[in-house]
Amino acid sequence: STLSTHKTKTKGKMKQLLSSVSLLVIIFLSCTKGMAQSPAQAPAPSGPDNFTGILEKAGQYTIFIRLLKSTQVGDQINTQLNNSNQGLTIFAPTDNAFSNLKSGTLNSLTDQQKVQLVQFHVIPSFLSASQFQTASNPLRTQAGGGSNAQFPLNVTTSGNQVNITTGIVNATLANTVYTDNQLAVYQVDQVLLPLDFFVTPAPAPAPSKPKKGSPADSAAGSSDDASVDSSCAKCAGNVMFYMSLAFVSFCYLP
Repeated sequence: STLSTHKTKTKGKMKQLLSSVSLLVIIFLSCTKGMAQSPAQAPAPSGPDNFTGILEKAGQYTIFIRLLKSTQVGDQINTQLNNSNQGLTIFAPTDNAFSNLKSGTLNSLTDQQKVQLVQFHVIPSFLSASQFQTASNPLRTQAGGGSNAQFPLNVTTSGNQVNITTGIVNATLANTVYTDNQLAVYQVDQVLLPLDFFVTPAPAPAPSKPKKGSPADSAAGSSDDASVDSSCAKCAGNVMFYMSLAFVSFCYLP
């Protein structure tokens, strides 16, 4: 019986040992498999929202979206949003604002003017609604610097109302379409038309006539005097020739 009991204890210990070994093997295999797998990568930070996508989602900006795409300014805006820390502010005219334009206005613009028109609605920095209260005029737009007389864009505020003037158009900032502290999109009730597109430059002044006694006038007088002197000299030469001919003839008369 003692032998039998010893064998039973030995079998029990062997089972415990096998169980422990099996558990260690399983743990080892699990660790090895986990090390073989590539570590999980952290999700890449998401970039700013696509600008034209924001307008499409908001609705009522079909014509402005079409201009953004045809002029490729929309692609430039998305590139700037991904590479600039200053952000952007965009004034988005509604389809109703475009319908208020004089018939044929857009078709009368050249391709370059259409690009400038869209860029005139873009400020190369982020402006929150409250920052319009202290903004310096004229605002600098993508179409040109603030000191450029061709593209003046001035902002005035009255309480919470923001008014925008271009010298041709007086518009009102209706509401905020989108803002994320990098991109601000504001709805405007008028298309912002640059002054330079519709003002005919003054004609160049006609050259003035030289005053009497001026260098030009003196030069003209000198030329006339030279002509007179030349004519007189020619006449004197002719007279001398004929007088010599008459004298010779007189000497040889019989």
